[in-house]
Amino acid sequence: MGKMCQLVMGPAGSGKSTFCKTIVTHCQAIKRSVHLINLDPAAENFEYTPTIDIKDLITLDDVMEELEYGPNGALIYCMEYLVENLDWLEEKLDDYVDDYLIIDCPGQIELYTHFPIIRQITDLLTRLSYRTCGVYVLDAQFTQDHSKFVSGALSAMSAMIQLEIPHINIFSKVDLLEGDGTNTSAALSKNLDKYLDMDLDSLSLGSTTAGKFKLLNMAIVDLLQQFEIVRFLKFNIRNEDSIAYVLAQIDNAIQFGEDEEPKDIDDEGMEYDDDGSAELMEYLQ
Repeated sequence: MGKMCQLVMGPAGSGKSTFCKTIVTHCQAIKRSVHLINLDPAAENFEYTPTIDIKDLITLDDVMEELEYGPNGALIYCMEYLVENLDWLEEKLDDYVDDYLIIDCPGQIELYTHFPIIRQITDLLTRLSYRTCGVYVLDAQFTQDHSKFVSGALSAMSAMIQLEIPHINIFSKVDLLEGDGTNTSAALSKNLDKYLDMDLDSLSLGSTTAGKFKLLNMAIVDLLQQFEIVRFLKFNIRNEDSIAYVLAQIDNAIQFGEDEEPKDIDDEGMEYDDDGSAELMEYLQ
């Protein structure tokens, strides 16, 4: 299978851990060997026990107690300590060279913007011949507030530019917007579709702002349009088709499975691996 990796990023509370749990569950269901790696020294509760955990190297509580740092400063210290001891991470990774890795990262935005910490980790993965896809998770409810959405899109673009790896942006918590199929939830879901391809002109994000900030906001919107690299996929944890589609897009970005043997296809459109496991063709398209 080769060395494959997802690097899951995004603001605090955006649903990164839920995304990781959902992908791990789906991978197990389709008989894919997968391991969860926790790089968040502040994380406490896991649905799955991480195979590799930064807290075996350093913990947030210890730093806060011994150095009397606040939570944010202590987290940055922990990540800098990890970067200074990348040989620890490299040694841990040596035991899983043929498995699919999902790395759950902290939610501090500065790690993906003006600190080179995550970039140094991706450089290590590249040196170790891992095919890594960055997955930036943004709360879909940000689309209900234009300022939050633009801020999230800018942070996603910043991560894409700094890390220079294949990259997928997703809207999490889509199930909360799509709801139970009522007219209100249908309208919210349809409105969300406008944000997937970042058609900012149709949203009038900059022109609707009054006062002295109007030109600044229009310049920010123009910046996003000039780069034209930010797009989003919807991720609904209650919809298996949505989960499989997002995973297929990530797999395509890192060319997962390109070295595997062709699968047998029966008359019902099911694909079978050598071990007899099957998954719907539409999941892989």
